[in-house]
Amino acid sequence: MAQRKSFFRRLAWSILGLIVFCVALSVVAVALLRWIDPPYSAFMAETQMAAWARHDRTYVFRHRWVDLNQVSPNLPLAVVASEDQKFPEHWGFDVEAIEKAYEMNQHSHRVHGASTISQQVAKNLFLWSGRSYFRKGLEAYFTVLIEACLPKRRILEIYLNIAEFGLGTYGAEAAAERYFHKPAARLTRSDSAVLAAVLPNPERLLAAAPSAYVQQRRDWILGQMQALGGPEMLDEIDAYPSRRR
Repeated sequence: MAQRKSFFRRLAWSILGLIVFCVALSVVAVALLRWIDPPYSAFMAETQMAAWARHDRTYVFRHRWVDLNQVSPNLPLAVVASEDQKFPEHWGFDVEAIEKAYEMNQHSHRVHGASTISQQVAKNLFLWSGRSYFRKGLEAYFTVLIEACLPKRRILEIYLNIAEFGLGTYGAEAAAERYFHKPAARLTRSDSAVLAAVLPNPERLLAAAPSAYVQQRRDWILGQMQALGGPEMLDEIDAYPSRRR
């Protein structure tokens, strides 16, 4: 009996030590993102391995990191207008949007999401695709870490460099070069609105040949960009009282 208790005690301590190690490792990994640009994301790796597994010779990986000051201010504004208008002020979760999505999902066969930009950074950078409660729990955990460790502008910079804008096309620079044959620094308001419009489903919504739906979303995003105050709004993105560091 004493040996069994000793075994379970050692097992419990081993599990606790593993948990502490994983937490410490995740905190360090997120904190380092303040200064280190991630060269790759978990979502990029998953998509590329899936292409290799199905022997897809048409798959081309496109990605090149650029700093936020090398991206036209039109694009981050378009992304905020389209994906997460409360981004400057929330702490990673838009409670109102989550409640609305929950209500809509009760009466619809189509799943409506309410992920903020911070949540999308968390799941794209660190996690795998899927809808399990375990993965959602990890997403929430990494979202809290990201918000606690990184300024808003850095979160937005990372998102603009890892977001998928088309199959195999990740980040603002790769998208600008592929679809508009120009660097991200020269994207116009319309260009930016088109890229933001395809973000919900970049493998079906095409920036190269915008459908009527994409054009409708583009026009809506352009209106929201104007309503938010234009690119000048981004100058204050870390100036909200709740975001001062």
